[in-house]
Amino acid sequence: MTISVIVPCFNEEEAIPLFYAAMEAIKAELAEDLEYIFINDGSKDQTLPVLRELSQKDPSVTYLSFSRNFGKEAALYAGLRHATGELVTVMDVDLQDPPELLVQMREILLANPDLDCVGTRRTTREGEPPIRSFFANLFYKLINRISQVEMVDGARDFRLMRRPMVDAILEVSEYNRFSKGIFAWVGFKTEYLEYKNVERVAGETSWNFWQLFNYSLEGIVNFSDAPLTLAFLGGVIACLLAFILMGIVIVRTLIFGDPTSGWPSMVSIILFLGGFQLLTIGILGKYIGKIFMETKHRPIYIIKEKSDSR
Repeated sequence: MTISVIVPCFNEEEAIPLFYAAMEAIKAELAEDLEYIFINDGSKDQTLPVLRELSQKDPSVTYLSFSRNFGKEAALYAGLRHATGELVTVMDVDLQDPPELLVQMREILLANPDLDCVGTRRTTREGEPPIRSFFANLFYKLINRISQVEMVDGARDFRLMRRPMVDAILEVSEYNRFSKGIFAWVGFKTEYLEYKNVERVAGETSWNFWQLFNYSLEGIVNFSDAPLTLAFLGGVIACLLAFILMGIVIVRTLIFGDPTSGWPSMVSIILFLGGFQLLTIGILGKYIGKIFMETKHRPIYIIKEKSDSR
């Protein structure tokens, strides 16, 4: 049995040798053949030369190099498409996904024939900025309230999957991808291993707060139409309030005349309604933008170079 190990890389020249050494150290415990698939996602450092050298030394190491940076989601999809193993895992090259857990994941998966996937879940976020942890927890609470699929708080992309689940994920070939949601949406039976957060072994993360915020918006828009519903309900409430306020103004004018005072409150109401309309248009624009990108049928990624060890 072969385990395909999918490893997205973006400016990870320092981490790749450390990751490979850590994986080779547990290879005997896995008692399986490993197929490494590194995806160079438009790195600007020496990631590609490091992968070339590693591929020449070890025939089990293959790599795909994108023509530019297409993002981690595209890299995951490319890796899944090129994986040939009966079991497939997705791992971060910075060793925040502990390789030793893969041994336990394999044992659990093989001991339970009805189980399709063994995932991992972080129980702590030690080492992360408090504001990032706060918004991450808020995101999971929100998405699980408005989405039809449940996303486990703290779940990582690091998981070991059987081939049928991988094939099902590949059938979801949409351009706008959110893998955590797709893993949950396909609906295969999954069990989670819990572990404490692990720091990077080398380099710096390429994910800043703004990128994570946009990624969260992708998940909400891709797996829920609740923002559209909220915008509609907000519009209905605003119209009702406008009619009520109009009635109050008419009654007050008939009883007390037409005083000139009150323009600040009127300006405030106009600004509120104008801001609400812009917010609603922005929500609509987000969904329309997704439709626009899907209808273009652009490729999710473009490969410029790949190893020929296959």
